[in-house]
Amino acid sequence: MKRSIAHVALVVRDYDEAIEYFTKVLDFELVEDIYQPEQDKRWVLVKPNASEGFSLLLARPSNEDQKAYIGNQTGGRVTFFLKTDDFWRDYRLFKGRGVVFVREPTKANYGTVAVFEDLYGNLWDLIQYAEQSLTESASK
Repeated sequence: MKRSIAHVALVVRDYDEAIEYFTKVLDFELVEDIYQPEQDKRWVLVKPNASEGFSLLLARPSNEDQKAYIGNQTGGRVTFFLKTDDFWRDYRLFKGRGVVFVREPTKANYGTVAVFEDLYGNLWDLIQYAEQSLTESASK
């Protein structure tokens, strides 16, 4: 049996501003942007460049209750973990593009990590795993 997570929904205020942020600031790739007239919404998928199999579904709120979760989908916890092969390259690139880091870089036994906010305030780890991290050894 083989399973994987295909998409995770991220509630966004506006499709176009979210696409702009993820593609221009974080260098994500726009995978799909399809209008669904029967629901008056768009199916918008973005993914980190060179990522295989996983993408974010940028989802506009369907009702007033969902609007309250824009930027706070997990109650202030880190929501996403953006793995990189060169932490310092991406850290400097993101800082140069105005990304706000709320926790500065630290080196731990599992790797180098810093926490940043996306354009809505959701928290992300930018992480480069150490050669033999806990996460990677657990998957073997």
